[in-house]
Amino acid sequence: MNIKLFVISAVIAATSIFANAAEPTKNDAVGLVKAAAEVVNKGGKDTLIAEVNAKSDKWTKGELYLIVLALDGTHLAHPGNPKLIGKSLLDLGDIDLRMFRRERVRIANGPGEGWVDYKYKNPKSGIVENKTLYVLKARDVILSAGIYK
Repeated sequence: MNIKLFVISAVIAATSIFANAAEPTKNDAVGLVKAAAEVVNKGGKDTLIAEVNAKSDKWTKGELYLIVLALDGTHLAHPGNPKLIGKSLLDLGDIDLRMFRRERVRIANGPGEGWVDYKYKNPKSGIVENKTLYVLKARDVILSAGIYK
């Protein structure tokens, strides 16, 4: 009986820890992208792309994950959807037809860093929610990570 009580208590404790885990912040997104930029700037672009596509815990933290694009918007690495590799979705907007993918490329090839706001279906809630994406150009790639608002 004591073992059952212990197991039930442990499950409740673990569930509450994960339920109350902090959602990723803008600072988390910036930190992830800037860490990836350091790797690229040191000549590790191919390693980074391989790690992202392998869903490495280093570049995928729950709903916060790194995306790597070529400067023309072609996907080089996406841990959530490997079918996107080699594809460009620049002409596909969000639910409001906001061309956020084009905006990401414009930022990277213009000022070199910034934020893009758009709406996207949150896989956790199943609802279309506001999302913001931090974008940074590093050498010949576009790095980005986003959070739900």
